[in-house]
Amino acid sequence: MQSKKFEMELGGKKLVAEFSDLAEQADGSVILRLGETAVLATAVMSAKTRDDIDYFPLTVDYEERFYAAGRLLGSRFVRREGRPSEEAILSGRAIDRTIRPLFPQYLRNEVQVIITVLALGEDDPDALSINAASLALATSSIPWQGPAAAVRIGKAKGESVSGTSAGESLSPAAGLQGDASENDSPASFITNPTYKQREGAALDILCCGKDGTVNMIEIAAKEVPEADVAAGLARAVEEQEKILAFQNKIVKEIGKAKRDATAPELPAPLLALYESEFAKKMHEAVFCGTPGKDAIHELAHAWMDRAKEVDTAKEFNQGVAKRFFEDKVDEEIHRGAVEDNQRADNRSFGEVRPLFAQAGGVSSILHGSGIFYRGGTHVFTALTLGGPGDSLVVDTIEEPEAKKRFMHHYNFPPFSGGETGRMGGLNRRMIGHGALAEKSLAAVIPDKDLFPYTIRLVSECFASNGSTSMGSVCASTLALMDGGVPITAPVAGIAMGLMLSPNYEQDKKYKVLTDIQGPEDEFGDMDFKVAGTRAGVTGVQMDIKLAGVPLPILTEALSAARAARLSILDVIEKELPAPRASISPRAPEIIVMKVRPEQIGLVIGGGGKTINGIKDASLASDITIEDDGSIFITGSNGSAQKAKEMIEAVVKEYKPGEMYDGEVTRMMDFGAFVRIGPGKDAEGLVHVSEVAPFRIEKIADAVAVGEKVRVMIKEVDEKGRLNLSIKAADPEFAARKGLVASTNTYAPRTDTHERREGGAPGRFNRPR
Repeated sequence: MQSKKFEMELGGKKLVAEFSDLAEQADGSVILRLGETAVLATAVMSAKTRDDIDYFPLTVDYEERFYAAGRLLGSRFVRREGRPSEEAILSGRAIDRTIRPLFPQYLRNEVQVIITVLALGEDDPDALSINAASLALATSSIPWQGPAAAVRIGKAKGESVSGTSAGESLSPAAGLQGDASENDSPASFITNPTYKQREGAALDILCCGKDGTVNMIEIAAKEVPEADVAAGLARAVEEQEKILAFQNKIVKEIGKAKRDATAPELPAPLLALYESEFAKKMHEAVFCGTPGKDAIHELAHAWMDRAKEVDTAKEFNQGVAKRFFEDKVDEEIHRGAVEDNQRADNRSFGEVRPLFAQAGGVSSILHGSGIFYRGGTHVFTALTLGGPGDSLVVDTIEEPEAKKRFMHHYNFPPFSGGETGRMGGLNRRMIGHGALAEKSLAAVIPDKDLFPYTIRLVSECFASNGSTSMGSVCASTLALMDGGVPITAPVAGIAMGLMLSPNYEQDKKYKVLTDIQGPEDEFGDMDFKVAGTRAGVTGVQMDIKLAGVPLPILTEALSAARAARLSILDVIEKELPAPRASISPRAPEIIVMKVRPEQIGLVIGGGGKTINGIKDASLASDITIEDDGSIFITGSNGSAQKAKEMIEAVVKEYKPGEMYDGEVTRMMDFGAFVRIGPGKDAEGLVHVSEVAPFRIEKIADAVAVGEKVRVMIKEVDEKGRLNLSIKAADPEFAARKGLVASTNTYAPRTDTHERREGGAPGRFNRPR
């Protein structure tokens, strides 16, 4: 085996890149390790160019292997990994969004990047995988304008590191470069935090980029001020530069020469056709003043029809004609923004489209619902509440058998974009958008102790014209509040865009756009989604079509996103200022109680007999018992309360002097056993001497099996057994029964009764 290793220090650990002939048929491959976590990245480009497509065919696959965590997968009958988990899909999307902008977009050879997780330690493999993919591509012969670096930055709960409060405005330079190093405590941020360090973190940033710019961001935060987010991004860029230097050194030493990949020459007939018939129409189509892309689409159809007529000899691919037209749309929309200060729908650059918010009103069957409009983007979200037993069990290499009590799912039917298409199933986009909205809302979901329900939100995107994911955040906030979920604060989201001058390095011209739509989303340079509350940011996602965006521009976009978010929150809170006082009567009732951990076995019973009996008798739908003794009872129509009372009876600790109504269960010569509760220890003995104030001959003269009697606990012995008395609880019992004192004489009893283990009666020893 031939092998060459390179090392650097990252976050206090060794980052080791090993290049070998293990996957020698791939164009590029590397095993990258950080601590005990290791991934294999491979990159392959097909030799044949696809002439039948008009897009760059890149595929990224992220493969989890359960052996990486030292675990066997599945049941007795299935031990092989199947379809990727949602977590694996999200990791693959992060890799894709980082590397895709750095490929020549005219490339029509299929490129596949595969990441295989070989070993899982305390470090998340997602950032490691992005760096591994970068090295595999950069050292291969595949045309690619990398390398790119990825780093995770964490911040524990605490005070703002930037010195800027949530309500202050953020200037483009705030929290960046020199300012960040002066204001930030070096210990405030953690580079590549472990899974344990990320638990309960206030800020979790996954940032990718190159040459001091950023091209992919994933952020989860707990209402963190924008200044802290900007400072965290600045720290990430500093760490990225170290990783880039490491990668560049490797590429210089072992990198292969890149294959020739030149842009295809545009046929002269196409250029002539555009200039003569379409150049003057382009500006009018792009800046028609109406939302959406209809005018552009109409012009595009006309262009393709004419291109086919011109290409009578079939000299060029129709994909070339389509790409050429899209490039012209891109040029015009950028020119209009940067040079003429004009947007496609004639809004100002900081203006949010018309808003509409509605909480509830769809059907009383739903536990909660919300409808949110932002321009042509219309989203409906439904809330469903369930018991703790309804939580989702997530089984991945990172989280075996983890329970998830908050879920957000996102659906995007084809009619939302005015198209036809296949229904059913999921795609990566739907999973990614749903996860972004879920992450953005997670910060305000109440703790289980306060609100023990399992919460599921489903966002239906019924009309799409720019950032349905952020529309889903807004509609979901309305649904949560309509359903009476006590969220800590409403959350809203907005998508920011960017138009960067083609000559930005020289003229530094650009425009940040608030609430992108239609052509701005399709042809703009950046899709920068920011969600949060009035107090701060809860979720961020960014992907771009450029090689990277400078940090000052991102900081400006963060500030503009905050202003837009506050205006959206005004509309949401005007519709519903706070969560409703109570949940829907259609939702299940949950009662929380607690027993001592040593009583858990008593509640469950042998083989679950006791707990199942309680469920059957009370009609409770679910009873969940946790290791600390917490019990969550789910039911309806009073069934939860009934189950609670039955459990309380099972674990009840009986004390002398307490009165109960019991049932006679067994008869012995010396007395009767009476059950006063459902537990196995809730049966006590009424000795024949404890029935009446005088001696009676036989216990059968006083009571019978199945009879209800009032008793008092006279004594609880050292083994927890109950001695009961009827005469102490009911002095009139003997008179009502017509009992007569016995005429037999006998020596007074000098001992207490004894019973064998299991409650069986023993002998009474009397003096001879």
